[in-house]
Amino acid sequence: MKRTKIAGIGMYVPEQVVTNGDLAKVMDTSDEWIQERTGIRERRYARRFEDTTTTMGVEAAKIAMQNAGVEPREIDFIIFATLSPDYYFPGCGVLLQRAMGMKEIGALDVRNQCSGFIYALSVADQFIKTGMYKNILLVASETHSYGLDFTTRGRNVSVIFGDGAGAVVLQPATRENQGILSTHLHSDGDSAELLSMPNPGFHAGKFWKEKRPAAPKGPYGGLFITEELLEKEDVYPYMDGQAVFKKAVIKFPEVIMEALQANNLTPVDIQLLIPHQANLRISQFVQHYLRLREDQVYNNIQKYGNTTAASVPIALYEAWHGGKITDGGLVCLAAFGSGFTWASALLRW
Repeated sequence: MKRTKIAGIGMYVPEQVVTNGDLAKVMDTSDEWIQERTGIRERRYARRFEDTTTTMGVEAAKIAMQNAGVEPREIDFIIFATLSPDYYFPGCGVLLQRAMGMKEIGALDVRNQCSGFIYALSVADQFIKTGMYKNILLVASETHSYGLDFTTRGRNVSVIFGDGAGAVVLQPATRENQGILSTHLHSDGDSAELLSMPNPGFHAGKFWKEKRPAAPKGPYGGLFITEELLEKEDVYPYMDGQAVFKKAVIKFPEVIMEALQANNLTPVDIQLLIPHQANLRISQFVQHYLRLREDQVYNNIQKYGNTTAASVPIALYEAWHGGKITDGGLVCLAAFGSGFTWASALLRW
Protein backbone atom coordinates (compact mmCIF):
# COMPACT_ATOMS: atom_id res chain seq x y z
CA MET A 1 0.00 0.00 0.00
CA LYS A 2 1.27 3.47 -0.92
CA ARG A 3 2.39 6.02 1.65
CA THR A 4 1.43 9.67 1.52
CA LYS A 5 4.02 12.42 1.34
CA ILE A 6 3.74 16.19 1.65
CA ALA A 7 4.93 17.32 -1.78
CA GLY A 8 4.48 21.05 -1.21
CA ILE A 9 3.61 23.46 1.60
CA GLY A 10 2.35 27.02 1.64
CA MET A 11 1.10 29.63 4.09
CA TYR A 12 -0.52 33.03 4.07
CA VAL A 13 -1.12 35.55 6.84
CA PRO A 14 -2.69 39.01 6.43
CA GLU A 15 -0.42 42.04 6.50
CA GLN A 16 -2.20 43.74 9.40
CA VAL A 17 -0.26 43.14 12.63
CA VAL A 18 -2.21 43.62 15.86
CA THR A 19 -0.06 43.81 18.98
CA ASN A 20 -1.04 43.25 22.58
CA GLY A 21 -0.67 46.99 23.01
CA ASP A 22 -3.27 47.57 20.30
CA LEU A 23 -5.76 45.36 22.14
CA ALA A 24 -5.01 47.15 25.42
CA LYS A 25 -6.42 50.31 23.83
CA VAL A 26 -9.90 48.79 23.49
CA MET A 27 -10.12 46.44 26.48
CA ASP A 28 -8.76 46.13 30.00
CA THR A 29 -5.64 44.08 29.33
CA SER A 30 -1.89 44.51 28.92
CA ASP A 31 1.04 43.06 27.03
CA GLU A 32 2.35 41.52 30.25
CA TRP A 33 -1.05 39.93 31.10
CA ILE A 34 -1.41 38.34 27.65
CA GLN A 35 2.17 37.11 27.36
CA GLU A 36 2.14 35.62 30.85
CA ARG A 37 -0.98 33.55 30.12
CA THR A 38 -0.52 32.67 26.45
CA GLY A 39 2.94 33.61 25.22
CA ILE A 40 1.37 35.70 22.44
CA ARG A 41 2.93 39.05 21.50
CA GLU A 42 1.01 39.81 18.29
CA ARG A 43 -1.34 38.32 15.74
CA ARG A 44 -2.57 39.03 12.20
CA TYR A 45 -6.06 40.26 11.30
CA ALA A 46 -7.72 40.02 7.92
CA ARG A 47 -8.78 43.14 6.00
CA ARG A 48 -12.53 43.54 6.32
CA PHE A 49 -14.44 43.15 3.07
CA GLU A 50 -11.25 42.04 1.30
CA ASP A 51 -9.82 38.93 2.99
CA THR A 52 -12.00 35.89 3.59
CA THR A 53 -11.29 32.38 4.79
CA THR A 54 -11.40 31.22 1.17
CA THR A 55 -9.22 33.97 -0.33
CA MET A 56 -6.54 33.41 2.32
CA GLY A 57 -6.74 29.68 1.63
CA VAL A 58 -6.25 30.33 -2.08
CA GLU A 59 -3.05 32.28 -1.42
CA ALA A 60 -1.63 29.50 0.76
CA ALA A 61 -2.69 26.91 -1.83
CA LYS A 62 -0.89 28.74 -4.65
CA ILE A 63 2.40 28.57 -2.75
CA ALA A 64 1.91 24.91 -1.80
CA MET A 65 1.15 23.98 -5.41
CA GLN A 66 4.12 25.94 -6.70
CA ASN A 67 6.40 24.14 -4.23
CA ALA A 68 4.91 20.80 -5.33
CA GLY A 69 5.23 21.65 -9.01
CA VAL A 70 1.57 21.03 -9.82
CA GLU A 71 -1.04 23.07 -11.68
CA PRO A 72 -4.69 23.55 -10.66
CA ARG A 73 -5.79 21.13 -13.42
CA GLU A 74 -3.70 18.36 -11.80
CA ILE A 75 -5.45 18.48 -8.41
CA ASP A 76 -7.74 15.46 -7.97
CA PHE A 77 -9.47 16.36 -4.71
CA ILE A 78 -9.83 19.26 -2.26
CA ILE A 79 -10.13 19.08 1.52
CA PHE A 80 -10.79 22.35 3.36
CA ALA A 81 -10.56 22.54 7.16
CA THR A 82 -12.00 25.55 8.99
CA LEU A 83 -14.28 26.61 11.84
CA SER A 84 -14.84 30.03 10.24
CA PRO A 85 -16.28 29.41 6.75
CA ASP A 86 -17.30 32.26 4.47
CA TYR A 87 -20.87 30.99 4.50
CA TYR A 88 -22.78 28.74 6.89
CA PHE A 89 -23.23 26.71 3.68
CA PRO A 90 -21.89 25.87 1.18
CA GLY A 91 -18.45 25.11 2.54
CA CYS A 92 -15.20 26.76 1.52
CA GLY A 93 -14.02 23.77 -0.51
CA VAL A 94 -16.23 24.56 -3.49
CA LEU A 95 -15.46 28.27 -3.20
CA LEU A 96 -11.75 27.49 -3.44
CA GLN A 97 -12.38 25.15 -6.39
CA ARG A 98 -14.17 27.98 -8.19
CA ALA A 99 -11.59 30.63 -7.30
CA MET A 100 -8.72 28.49 -8.59
CA GLY A 101 -10.46 27.44 -11.79
CA MET A 102 -10.12 23.73 -11.06
CA LYS A 103 -11.90 20.83 -12.71
CA GLU A 104 -15.18 19.52 -11.33
CA ILE A 105 -13.38 17.55 -8.67
CA GLY A 106 -14.66 16.60 -5.23
CA ALA A 107 -14.42 19.08 -2.38
CA LEU A 108 -14.75 18.01 1.24
CA ASP A 109 -15.11 20.35 4.22
CA VAL A 110 -13.79 19.31 7.64
CA ARG A 111 -15.15 20.94 10.80
CA ASN A 112 -12.87 19.73 13.57
CA GLN A 113 -11.70 23.13 14.72
CA CYS A 114 -8.16 23.08 16.16
CA SER A 115 -7.70 19.43 15.15
CA GLY A 116 -9.07 20.07 11.67
CA PHE A 117 -5.80 19.93 9.75
CA ILE A 118 -4.69 16.60 11.23
CA TYR A 119 -8.16 15.08 10.82
CA ALA A 120 -8.13 16.22 7.19
CA LEU A 121 -4.60 14.87 6.75
CA SER A 122 -5.77 11.48 7.99
CA VAL A 123 -8.69 11.48 5.52
CA ALA A 124 -6.42 12.46 2.65
CA ASP A 125 -3.94 9.75 3.63
CA GLN A 126 -6.59 7.07 3.12
CA PHE A 127 -7.38 8.32 -0.38
CA ILE A 128 -3.71 8.39 -1.39
CA LYS A 129 -2.89 5.00 0.14
CA THR A 130 -5.70 3.27 -1.72
CA GLY A 131 -4.72 4.89 -5.01
CA MET A 132 -7.99 6.79 -5.43
CA TYR A 133 -6.26 10.18 -5.82
CA LYS A 134 -2.73 11.29 -6.73
CA ASN A 135 -2.78 15.01 -5.95
CA ILE A 136 -4.86 16.19 -2.99
CA LEU A 137 -4.92 19.84 -2.00
CA LEU A 138 -5.49 20.23 1.73
CA VAL A 139 -6.19 23.76 2.93
CA ALA A 140 -6.74 25.01 6.49
CA SER A 141 -7.78 28.63 6.85
CA GLU A 142 -9.33 30.75 9.60
CA THR A 143 -10.77 34.26 9.92
CA HIS A 144 -11.39 34.69 13.64
CA SER A 145 -11.18 38.47 13.93
CA TYR A 146 -14.58 39.07 12.32
CA GLY A 147 -16.39 37.29 15.14
CA LEU A 148 -14.62 38.22 18.37
CA ASP A 149 -15.81 40.39 21.24
CA PHE A 150 -13.32 43.25 21.46
CA THR A 151 -14.39 44.45 24.89
CA THR A 152 -13.12 43.61 28.36
CA ARG A 153 -15.96 41.10 28.61
CA GLY A 154 -14.49 39.05 25.76
CA ARG A 155 -10.78 39.49 26.40
CA ASN A 156 -10.08 35.95 27.66
CA VAL A 157 -10.95 34.62 24.21
CA SER A 158 -10.26 37.55 21.90
CA VAL A 159 -6.61 38.08 22.82
CA ILE A 160 -5.77 34.51 21.80
CA PHE A 161 -6.91 34.21 18.20
CA GLY A 162 -5.50 35.37 14.87
CA ASP A 163 -6.19 34.91 11.17
CA GLY A 164 -4.24 32.97 8.56
CA ALA A 165 -4.06 29.96 6.26
CA GLY A 166 -1.83 26.98 5.52
CA ALA A 167 -1.95 24.41 2.74
CA VAL A 168 -0.24 21.22 1.61
CA VAL A 169 -0.26 19.15 -1.57
CA LEU A 170 -0.30 15.43 -0.84
CA GLN A 171 0.98 12.76 -3.23
CA PRO A 172 2.10 9.12 -3.14
CA ALA A 173 5.58 8.83 -1.62
CA THR A 174 8.41 8.23 -4.07
CA ARG A 175 10.98 6.88 -1.62
CA GLU A 176 10.96 3.95 0.75
CA ASN A 177 10.36 4.90 4.39
CA GLN A 178 8.98 8.31 3.42
CA GLY A 179 5.66 9.91 4.18
CA ILE A 180 2.90 9.56 6.76
CA LEU A 181 3.59 6.64 9.10
CA SER A 182 0.31 6.82 11.02
CA THR A 183 -2.47 9.14 12.20
CA HIS A 184 -4.44 8.95 15.45
CA LEU A 185 -7.83 10.62 16.00
CA HIS A 186 -9.90 10.98 19.18
CA SER A 187 -12.90 12.84 20.57
CA ASP A 188 -14.81 13.29 23.83
CA GLY A 189 -18.05 15.24 23.60
CA ASP A 190 -18.82 15.18 27.33
CA SER A 191 -17.45 18.69 27.72
CA ALA A 192 -18.29 20.05 24.27
CA GLU A 193 -19.82 23.26 25.59
CA LEU A 194 -16.64 24.29 27.45
CA LEU A 195 -15.15 25.51 24.17
CA SER A 196 -17.94 26.35 21.79
CA MET A 197 -19.94 28.90 19.84
CA PRO A 198 -23.50 27.64 20.38
CA ASN A 199 -25.50 30.52 18.92
CA PRO A 200 -26.76 31.53 16.49
CA GLY A 201 -27.74 27.98 15.71
CA PHE A 202 -30.62 25.56 15.60
CA HIS A 203 -30.28 23.84 18.94
CA ALA A 204 -30.54 24.85 22.59
CA GLY A 205 -30.20 21.44 24.20
CA LYS A 206 -29.98 20.34 27.81
CA PHE A 207 -26.17 20.35 27.89
CA TRP A 208 -25.95 24.03 27.04
CA LYS A 209 -28.79 24.89 29.45
CA GLU A 210 -26.71 23.41 32.23
CA LYS A 211 -23.96 25.88 31.39
CA ARG A 212 -26.02 28.97 30.54
CA PRO A 213 -29.64 30.19 30.58
CA ALA A 214 -31.75 29.06 27.64
CA ALA A 215 -31.83 31.45 24.69
CA PRO A 216 -35.11 32.76 23.25
CA LYS A 217 -36.47 30.70 20.38
CA GLY A 218 -38.15 31.66 17.14
CA PRO A 219 -41.56 30.32 16.06
CA TYR A 220 -40.03 27.19 14.53
CA GLY A 221 -37.42 26.49 17.19
CA GLY A 222 -34.59 28.45 15.55
CA LEU A 223 -32.75 31.02 17.66
CA PHE A 224 -33.10 34.76 17.13
CA ILE A 225 -30.17 37.10 17.74
CA THR A 226 -31.66 39.42 20.34
CA GLU A 227 -30.41 42.01 22.81
CA GLU A 228 -30.70 39.30 25.47
CA LEU A 229 -28.42 37.00 23.49
CA LEU A 230 -25.90 39.79 23.00
CA GLU A 231 -25.93 40.64 26.70
CA LYS A 232 -25.27 36.99 27.58
CA GLU A 233 -22.41 36.87 25.06
CA ASP A 234 -24.11 33.89 23.39
CA VAL A 235 -23.20 35.06 19.88
CA TYR A 236 -19.49 35.01 20.73
CA PRO A 237 -17.15 32.04 21.26
CA TYR A 238 -17.15 30.72 24.81
CA MET A 239 -14.17 29.07 26.50
CA ASP A 240 -13.52 27.76 29.98
CA GLY A 241 -9.80 28.32 29.71
CA GLN A 242 -8.74 26.40 32.82
CA ALA A 243 -10.78 23.33 31.89
CA VAL A 244 -9.40 23.33 28.34
CA PHE A 245 -5.83 23.72 29.61
CA LYS A 246 -6.16 20.84 32.08
CA LYS A 247 -7.52 18.49 29.42
CA ALA A 248 -5.01 19.59 26.77
CA VAL A 249 -1.92 18.92 28.89
CA ILE A 250 -3.12 15.34 29.36
CA LYS A 251 -4.24 14.56 25.82
CA PHE A 252 -1.40 16.27 23.94
CA PRO A 253 1.42 14.05 25.28
CA GLU A 254 -0.89 11.03 25.32
CA VAL A 255 -1.67 11.20 21.59
CA ILE A 256 1.96 11.96 20.72
CA MET A 257 3.12 8.88 22.60
CA GLU A 258 0.38 6.85 20.92
CA ALA A 259 1.84 7.73 17.52
CA LEU A 260 5.40 6.99 18.60
CA GLN A 261 4.55 3.66 20.21
CA ALA A 262 2.53 2.58 17.16
CA ASN A 263 5.75 2.89 15.15
CA ASN A 264 8.16 1.53 17.80
CA LEU A 265 9.73 4.96 18.30
CA THR A 266 10.41 7.23 21.28
CA PRO A 267 10.54 11.01 21.84
CA VAL A 268 14.30 10.89 21.31
CA ASP A 269 13.66 9.97 17.66
CA ILE A 270 11.64 13.11 16.92
CA GLN A 271 13.42 15.68 14.80
CA LEU A 272 10.61 18.17 15.21
CA LEU A 273 7.31 18.28 17.08
CA ILE A 274 4.83 20.80 15.71
CA PRO A 275 1.95 21.21 18.14
CA HIS A 276 -1.20 23.13 17.36
CA GLN A 277 -0.48 26.66 18.52
CA ALA A 278 -3.12 26.84 21.26
CA ASN A 279 -1.06 28.31 24.08
CA LEU A 280 2.69 28.56 24.53
CA ARG A 281 2.33 27.31 28.12
CA ILE A 282 0.73 24.08 26.87
CA SER A 283 3.54 23.53 24.36
CA GLN A 284 6.15 24.15 27.05
CA PHE A 285 4.42 21.68 29.37
CA VAL A 286 4.38 19.01 26.64
CA GLN A 287 8.05 19.65 25.85
CA HIS A 288 8.97 19.25 29.51
CA TYR A 289 6.77 16.16 29.97
CA LEU A 290 8.29 14.37 26.96
CA ARG A 291 11.80 15.60 27.83
CA LEU A 292 12.29 17.19 24.44
CA ARG A 293 14.99 19.74 23.72
CA GLU A 294 13.96 23.24 22.68
CA ASP A 295 15.16 22.62 19.13
CA GLN A 296 12.79 19.62 18.91
CA VAL A 297 9.63 21.73 19.31
CA TYR A 298 8.49 24.47 16.95
CA ASN A 299 6.33 27.33 18.22
CA ASN A 300 5.22 30.48 16.44
CA ILE A 301 2.14 31.43 18.46
CA GLN A 302 4.14 34.45 19.66
CA LYS A 303 3.76 36.01 16.17
CA TYR A 304 0.39 34.74 14.97
CA GLY A 305 -1.72 33.80 17.98
CA ASN A 306 -3.95 30.76 17.73
CA THR A 307 -5.05 30.23 14.13
CA THR A 308 -6.82 26.97 15.08
CA ALA A 309 -6.97 24.62 12.05
CA ALA A 310 -4.40 26.72 10.18
CA SER A 311 -1.81 26.76 12.97
CA VAL A 312 -0.19 23.39 12.25
CA PRO A 313 0.37 23.94 8.50
CA ILE A 314 1.55 27.53 9.09
CA ALA A 315 4.10 26.30 11.63
CA LEU A 316 5.03 23.36 9.38
CA TYR A 317 5.72 25.73 6.49
CA GLU A 318 7.87 28.05 8.60
CA ALA A 319 9.83 25.16 10.08
CA TRP A 320 10.44 23.62 6.65
CA HIS A 321 11.30 26.97 5.08
CA GLY A 322 13.70 27.68 7.94
CA GLY A 323 15.59 24.41 7.41
CA LYS A 324 14.46 22.83 10.67
CA ILE A 325 13.14 19.75 8.84
CA THR A 326 15.54 17.67 6.78
CA ASP A 327 15.07 14.69 4.46
CA GLY A 328 14.46 11.58 6.53
CA GLY A 329 13.60 13.59 9.64
CA LEU A 330 10.81 12.36 11.89
CA VAL A 331 8.09 14.99 12.26
CA CYS A 332 5.20 14.72 14.71
CA LEU A 333 2.08 16.88 14.38
CA ALA A 334 -0.39 17.12 17.27
CA ALA A 335 -3.51 19.11 18.08
CA PHE A 336 -6.19 19.48 20.73
CA GLY A 337 -9.28 21.63 20.67
CA SER A 338 -13.01 22.17 20.66
CA GLY A 339 -15.18 19.12 20.74
CA PHE A 340 -13.09 18.02 22.52
CA THR A 341 -11.09 16.49 19.67
CA TRP A 342 -7.42 15.68 19.57
CA ALA A 343 -5.13 14.03 17.03
CA SER A 344 -1.57 13.29 16.00
CA ALA A 345 0.27 12.37 12.83
CA LEU A 346 3.76 10.96 12.50
CA LEU A 347 5.63 11.31 9.22
CA ARG A 348 9.06 10.75 7.77
CA TRP A 349 10.15 13.71 5.66
